[in-house]
Amino acid sequence: MNIIQSIKQTTAKASIQGENYLETSKRYFELKVFQQLTLAMSFAVKTALIGGLLFLALVFMLVGATIALGNYLKSMVLSTLLISLGLIILALIGYALRKKIDRKVIKNMASEFFEH
Repeated sequence: MNIIQSIKQTTAKASIQGENYLETSKRYFELKVFQQLTLAMSFAVKTALIGGLLFLALVFMLVGATIALGNYLKSMVLSTLLISLGLIILALIGYALRKKIDRKVIKNMASEFFEH
């Protein structure tokens, strides 16, 4: 009988420890999900704010550059075409570097996700 009682106590302790472990793991994963969602939301807000302002600045700079180039070349059409060609070249460079950009983003996100 003593052995059966000892087994019951050991089983009860193991069961309690297992439940504690599961509860702690659940809390940890909830906190981890909250952390990742917070980081993602923070990144999205910062990107939207900074990106929006930079985009607005770029538009004004392009309009100013087009007008200045048009005055210099005495042709607004030619200046618009040259500025557009420059933007297309920049877009093609970005397209050519897309895999490098992807690797960099994945590497940064992996370090954020797995190291924190």
